[in-house]
Amino acid sequence: MNEMMGVINLINERDHMEELTYRRCVASVPFGGRYRLIDFVMSGMVNSGIDNVAVFAHTKYRSLMDHLGSGKEWDLDRKRGGLFLLPPALDETREIMKGDLYHFYSHRDYFYRSKEPYVVVARSHMVCNVDLRAALEFHKSADADITMLYGFQELDADARCRRLLLDENSRVIDMQDHSGRLESPCISMEMLILKKDLLLDLVETSLGQGYDHFVRDAVMKNIRNLNIYGYRHSGFLGVVNTLQSYYRNSLRLLNPETWRDLFFRPGLIYTKIKDEPPAKYGPFADVHNSLIANGCVIEGTVENSILFRGVRVRKGAVVRNSIVMQNGDIREKVSVENAILDKEVLIRSNRMLRGEEEAPFIAVKRKII
Repeated sequence: MNEMMGVINLINERDHMEELTYRRCVASVPFGGRYRLIDFVMSGMVNSGIDNVAVFAHTKYRSLMDHLGSGKEWDLDRKRGGLFLLPPALDETREIMKGDLYHFYSHRDYFYRSKEPYVVVARSHMVCNVDLRAALEFHKSADADITMLYGFQELDADARCRRLLLDENSRVIDMQDHSGRLESPCISMEMLILKKDLLLDLVETSLGQGYDHFVRDAVMKNIRNLNIYGYRHSGFLGVVNTLQSYYRNSLRLLNPETWRDLFFRPGLIYTKIKDEPPAKYGPFADVHNSLIANGCVIEGTVENSILFRGVRVRKGAVVRNSIVMQNGDIREKVSVENAILDKEVLIRSNRMLRGEEEAPFIAVKRKII
């Protein structure tokens, strides 16, 4: 698809994931055994034929740079187009961070140099596998100014998202933040398709009026002035921007149908390649309904859990309903239940860690317990 460029907007992205984002941005939070949250939106763009993708970074993006590298894993290491990581724009006199519109304006040369007439602006916290080709065709056929992708989800206090109200022709007639009273099952996927010229016009007009937030100011304030339509995504959708929503959506992957829906349809999900040996299971290993990444060594019991690469569960240890990230070490006779253990956490022998489904226990990166 040479008609559309991709913008992954990390400015002002909601972050209520506590310990998981102390040292990293939301986009680089590990998810699903070997992926990062940004992998899903990037893979969706690449699978849709987009070969010009810009990541507008905000804060704590060192690990994100390490993960994305040159974009080789997404076939975005190109001489023309490819992957662009654009640093945040600061007010040089006061050194404060501005909103995303100011950020877009500061990097307007990137938009001018890009040849694509359309742009899709997306966030990183929407876990989905979406076909943007079909969404662009809908955008053209509806003669829309802006097309918002949306999914169905029951009212849920776990995540923070905007809700949409559509008329019988799929035109968006209302849009409210999480704190609003709109009780619609339609939630915005924070993916908007529009012409590049309209985006630049909204940027300059809104900034001229003193506003600096793309969706809240440039879009929601013009909902009656622009032809804004909704395009429904019918596949898996997980809103991951709170600790509870991270835990709940992670464990949803243990359903095989959900796994296939997210990772294989309509295209594959790509991530940074790390060469690891296959998982090794000892003679006393007992594993049920779990995702086990390569490089793991299992000698104990694992149930309803997700283990990232290189995790070791030693003899007599039990891990239930938990997420253990890369290189975790669960020593002998340890019991872990309803927990999220960040990378390289070590649990010493004979410890018992237990959280609740609504409030999982969490350990920060490299913690020794």
